[in-house]
Amino acid sequence: MKDLIVASLDDDKAENIVALEIAGKTAMADWMVIASGRSTRQVSAMADHLLEKLKEAGHRGVSSEGKSVGDWVLVDAGDVIAHVFRPEIRELYQLERMWSFPDDDSEAKPKRKRKKAAPAEDAA
Repeated sequence: MKDLIVASLDDDKAENIVALEIAGKTAMADWMVIASGRSTRQVSAMADHLLEKLKEAGHRGVSSEGKSVGDWVLVDAGDVIAHVFRPEIRELYQLERMWSFPDDDSEAKPKRKRKKAAPAEDAA
């Protein structure tokens, strides 16, 4: 199911698709897929298309939240939860950072930004 979700989002030109394995870290799902869309319209359309694909594949009981607003749409497919964000909202909530662990075997690990140290001032 994870592969179907990733493929559907990729077909819809989602950006920065990340699949995090969360099995053993929570009972809510085995995988979390996170992706971005450029606008509220694209985010909602990707979620609608994903729901259609899951239904066509025979997955029942799939639910979603947030489609009417389109900033952040959650699609709960049972073993896989997909989050589709506008980039600004994704940056605000930083789910990748929250769910990534040092021993994480996920398929795509988010890169952490490092701050450059400020140069030391000379003491006079």
